Amino acid sequence: MNISILVFGKNNFIATLPDQIRYPTAFSVEVIDNFNQAVSQIQIRPPDIILVQASLDGSMELCSWLKDQTKLAWIYCILFEDRPQQLTDRNMYGWQREFEMNATALNQGADAYIWHLIEEKTDHSLAELSANHGLILAQLTVGLRKAQKYQDLIRTNDMLSAIALADSLTELNNRRALDWDLPRQIKRARTQKTSLSLIILDVDHFKKVNDTHGHLVGDRILQVLSQRLRHNLRCQDTAFRYGGEEFVILLANTSDEEALVVARRLNRVISDEPFSLSSNKLTINITISLGTACLKAEDDDQGESLLYRADQCLLHAKTAGRNRVISSNYLSHVSHLKAVSS
Repeated sequence: MNISILVFGKNNFIATLPDQIRYPTAFSVEVIDNFNQAVSQIQIRPPDIILVQASLDGSMELCSWLKDQTKLAWIYCILFEDRPQQLTDRNMYGWQREFEMNATALNQGADAYIWHLIEEKTDHSLAELSANHGLILAQLTVGLRKAQKYQDLIRTNDMLSAIALADSLTELNNRRALDWDLPRQIKRARTQKTSLSLIILDVDHFKKVNDTHGHLVGDRILQVLSQRLRHNLRCQDTAFRYGGEEFVILLANTSDEEALVVARRLNRVISDEPFSLSSNKLTINITISLGTACLKAEDDDQGESLLYRADQCLLHAKTAGRNRVISSNYLSHVSHLKAVSS
């Protein structure tokens, strides 16, 4: 487990910290004394624990800012109270003032609040500072435990997300994953002003395969088909099992003409080589029909109209004899010719 600590403080504060922090071996430590730099660093590479020197300009603002960052909720923030006035008030008014200050610090975003002497060098203050080291290390242990639990939770959530978004038979992304990813890709394409295309394909006469050879053979056909698709797509392409024997492929940064080229290649890859099922020494010829469409300005943000156009192309490919590709540009051209001739 790689634990990182960010220290927001000056050299005089650093010098009073335990050796385990000043000369770390079990974790990485970075020191920053500027508020803007600290915020930037946290956003780029979030630490697991932050140690904050209260007397440094921007310390309370940093605690408050961190508290408002819901995506950084796991970071354990320890505020070290070294401001002379607060230390004086604590000595003058006793435990009641100390409790008030503790409550204020915790409300402002700190997870822990430690009274910390760094200016005076009396024997009493040095003894108190030494005793504080034990408290500091104990709070570090709490922060490390919290970071460990958070990282374990992230790994578990990643695993559950992968399971929820994967098709168990083909190991491709499932329809739920498409519903989540398609709007994201549409938004990115429009933001970056790039093209986005989509392919819908369907296995020809798949019901006949199931009726003739059984559903186990049909499942194996889908698995082999998925493997061929995966191995013949580009790095920017993403394949999904849409349902049954139907698949969707998102083609990032791809025009309608380029999508047509990809679809035709996939059509050849499937039809040119029979599917050999070694488990029962069966060889079956399989073909697919495909429809393609490219994102338009008038398409909705969820991608429903884009999917619909590609699906209409797929239907035309099947009614035209199957084992072929029909693009939305082709359908638009045909519709235009019919309108002109009429």
